[in-house]
Amino acid sequence: MSSFLSLFITCTALVALQELAILPWLLALGSRSRQRLRDPKFWLKGVGFAVCLGAGAAYLFDQANDPTNLKRWGRFYMSVLHLQIGADLFVGGLALLLVVWPKGGAVALAAFREGLRQPMFWLLLGGACLMMLVTPLIPYFTFGEDIKMVKELCFSWAMLFPALLGVVVASMSVHDEIEGRTAVTLMSKPISRRQFLLGKFVGITGAAMFMTMLLGWLLIWMVQFKQTWDPGVAAEPIPDPAWVVQLVDNLMRPSSSSDLLKGVGFWIDDAVDVVPGLIIGFCQVMVLVAAAVALATRVPMVVNVTACLVIYFLGHLTATMKEVSAAGGNVLISFVAQLFDTVLPGLDMFDVGTSIVRDIPLPPDRYAIYTANVVFYGVTYTAIALLLGLILFEDRDLA
Repeated sequence: MSSFLSLFITCTALVALQELAILPWLLALGSRSRQRLRDPKFWLKGVGFAVCLGAGAAYLFDQANDPTNLKRWGRFYMSVLHLQIGADLFVGGLALLLVVWPKGGAVALAAFREGLRQPMFWLLLGGACLMMLVTPLIPYFTFGEDIKMVKELCFSWAMLFPALLGVVVASMSVHDEIEGRTAVTLMSKPISRRQFLLGKFVGITGAAMFMTMLLGWLLIWMVQFKQTWDPGVAAEPIPDPAWVVQLVDNLMRPSSSSDLLKGVGFWIDDAVDVVPGLIIGFCQVMVLVAAAVALATRVPMVVNVTACLVIYFLGHLTATMKEVSAAGGNVLISFVAQLFDTVLPGLDMFDVGTSIVRDIPLPPDRYAIYTANVVFYGVTYTAIALLLGLILFEDRDLA
């Protein structure tokens, strides 16, 4: 098989895969878009577009078939498909939620849309992107460990900004609807207080998760940029993922198509590598949003945001306070540290820095077990915070 024909088949298949990733959006847009899917001409146009674009891409890649550039193009393609699949998951998840939980799902969908329409969403997203873009350019003087610093800082931005969004939106949305008597109208639909509060939490958490997904995508590019163009002094070159190279070489002989598919696999490997850290960081976001939703049933936004900031700082200081009190032997400090450790969430568990700044990376199985334990802790504390919120909201006067 010629190089051009192999590239043509590969590129056409990749374009067709991207077209299939658009279908969930068409299904969610309404009945008119669903009618298009029943029209054979729609599918013929899709096939024709995939063939034409695949032929054009194959011709360009065949003319300049440098393996390094082909791998970069494969990585770029998969990064775009990454965003499409992420958006599809949100569309499909919200559609499924409306089927399984119609009333609460409707509240969640409205809260999710409200979170994305907030100017603060785009302001915080822009600020987080700016911080991530600047992070690889800072000189760290770590003698080959710059990439670890970039990873740790980018993970911090990917947690901090969605947490701030979730806390502020929860403080505004829930409290304003209660004080503005909008909640009374919702309760007459009928929607129970439990469905209202849990739906708000799911929708606001979904908006924060959407920002986390976008920042996680940018995080991969920033790490890749640092590794390729500015690895730091005395940094050793990072080898290509062995499983990707072996898989592609076993499926097909070395060619331009194999180089393109290796780039696709490299992005998948990078995404899998950052997913546990993003999950751990998002668990902290989820806990803070649950606390903000619970407090919003009783207190205004300023008090709520301040209380969440106090929870955030004390939650990170609890472990240090326990160590200091155990070493010093002060009874009062020991009592306060024990009280904070019992009441407040141990937010230091959601810090991924300890797993990144290591001479030897954690084995994948141990990292997965640690991530599962953190998720269990985050879900448990979130459930406790929401239960407290339901108790506070149960006898709240809405009239």
